[in-house]
Amino acid sequence: MQRQEAPVTGAKSKGTAQVLGGENPAVRQAKSFERKFEEETVRFLQNTFAERQEARRFLERGWELNMNFLSGNQYCGMAASGELEEEQPQYWWMTRRVFNHIAPAIDTRCAKLAQVRPALSVRAVTGEERDLQTAKISANVLRSVCEECAFEDVITRATLWSETCGTAFYKVLWDVRGGGAEGKVRIAAVSPFEIYPEDVSVEKVEEQGSIMHVKALPVSEIFERYGVRVAGQDVREFSLAPQMSASNFAGGGGQFAGGVRKNCALVYEYYEKSSSAFPNGRLIIAAGDRLVHYGDLPYENGEGGTRTYPFVKQCAVPFSGAFFGGSIIDRMIPVQRAYNAVKNRKHEFLNRLTMGVLAVEDGSVDTEELLEEGLPPGKVLVYRQGAQPPKMMGADSLPSEFEEEEEKLLDEFILVSGVSELSSTTQNRTHVTSATGLQLLIDLDDTRLAVTTDSIRRAVKGVGRQILRLMRQFAGEKRLMRMTGEGRRVEMYYFSAADITSDDVVFEAETDEANSPSKRRSLIYEMYNMGLFAGEDGKVSEETRERVLDALGFGGLDSTRGLLPLHKNKAAEENLRLLQGEVSADEFDDHAVHITEHTRFLLSDEFKEHPESKERFLKHLREHKQAQSQTGQ
Repeated sequence: MQRQEAPVTGAKSKGTAQVLGGENPAVRQAKSFERKFEEETVRFLQNTFAERQEARRFLERGWELNMNFLSGNQYCGMAASGELEEEQPQYWWMTRRVFNHIAPAIDTRCAKLAQVRPALSVRAVTGEERDLQTAKISANVLRSVCEECAFEDVITRATLWSETCGTAFYKVLWDVRGGGAEGKVRIAAVSPFEIYPEDVSVEKVEEQGSIMHVKALPVSEIFERYGVRVAGQDVREFSLAPQMSASNFAGGGGQFAGGVRKNCALVYEYYEKSSSAFPNGRLIIAAGDRLVHYGDLPYENGEGGTRTYPFVKQCAVPFSGAFFGGSIIDRMIPVQRAYNAVKNRKHEFLNRLTMGVLAVEDGSVDTEELLEEGLPPGKVLVYRQGAQPPKMMGADSLPSEFEEEEEKLLDEFILVSGVSELSSTTQNRTHVTSATGLQLLIDLDDTRLAVTTDSIRRAVKGVGRQILRLMRQFAGEKRLMRMTGEGRRVEMYYFSAADITSDDVVFEAETDEANSPSKRRSLIYEMYNMGLFAGEDGKVSEETRERVLDALGFGGLDSTRGLLPLHKNKAAEENLRLLQGEVSADEFDDHAVHITEHTRFLLSDEFKEHPESKERFLKHLREHKQAQSQTGQ
């Protein structure tokens, strides 16, 4: 597809200069140029969208076909023209019931994938106190933003899209109107119907030359958001095409998986990659036929502070050499068609066995009455004298091929969906009864989902990076955040954008061996029984016990943890106070804990920047050591 070049200007986003004292030729010329530029830019966006929509038309119809089969409208197909159409039965009497095995398979996959919620954390580059504090702040910022944005719900919606259509996207934005005057990060799950890349053969988002995000919004919302009034129309919810007649939809329009949005207009967002001509890239937004924004890419969300797209891709089945991934439904549709045919033909055969086929000599009986009533028990049948009475034609028994084919198709469902009966129906047809064998079967199911779970983890990790980079760009000098400190204590913390750097943090995802709560607990129990958590004296310290309880999910059992977290928090506060002035040791301090925490701070790089406070720290340490020798702690 040949790429069109967008009109170029450097002043459109700032508006046209205004001249006091009414219009003059210069003002009229400037307004004329502005109108011409707006028309050309909007036309460029609309033409580019039309080209990209046509280039992937068969992909979109495939997604719509998947949605129809998932929702139970399974007698539709793709015509040679590329449009969906209803499939007609060969004979009027042929039954067309749907025996949907796709929906429960997708439900089971989504339920198993719902357990994949990798906890994002931030690891310090070094063990220095400053890096540890920066990592702690970044991790709490990440945790706070994910909770505020209900990130788990967003992952659930995106996973449903990727399982249905093969691909889903996360859009990470900075909402200037959210969070009061400070603004906040907003994360949205975007369907593949709304994302139009420049080249569908380029796999990675960041390697695309440009990406369009086109969505239908009500005209009232467009006015509220952009301050322009545009004409509304009826738009198909998924394909973003103007409303067509019902005969063009699968199933005659009655069961089409989707809908029509009333009084809406298309909003075109055109993201262009940074280049030598545009070092910061470009973002062009048009609503309907009105240009509402023209400027640089707004977010420094790339590596090293570069500007890139605010999208993260997630695929159910990634394809090499393709931007969009595949769905398991693509593989299940042929099996589902064959299964529906077998079941319907089987039921038709059973109907012949029970209801029979009546043979009637021509003119012997009133055929209209016979058609209406049949041959109910006790019926008095009057037939012409000398004629043969009506009789039921004999029928053979149900062929065994029906049962065999049905079993084979059920096995094929398991093969192509990656979901066994043990996971979906709790039935075990393998005759494996040992606990170890059953666990191996469950692990095999998890292995079949490994490609999809890896894609989810990569996407969540990418979203986490963009969250921190947006907070670094827009958080400002002083921002208040609630964070959880040691000892499960809730703290109100002020931080600045300089405290968050994407260069000195990495994201730790959970390992494949412990990607579920039950496996993680079992692994911790084994490590505990092996004595790996014990110290040199063979005992488990209070600090280790605290971390083990956190890992097991019993972090709320504060009453079992003793006073260790409180003493550590007090010692950390004293470290900050000693940088400013004298601090005396208290009688109720756990002197051993305080000595350890103060010594750790003295050995950090942060302390090297405050050499004047050395004597105060040494004096404070002597107080603790003296009190320790007196009390025998």
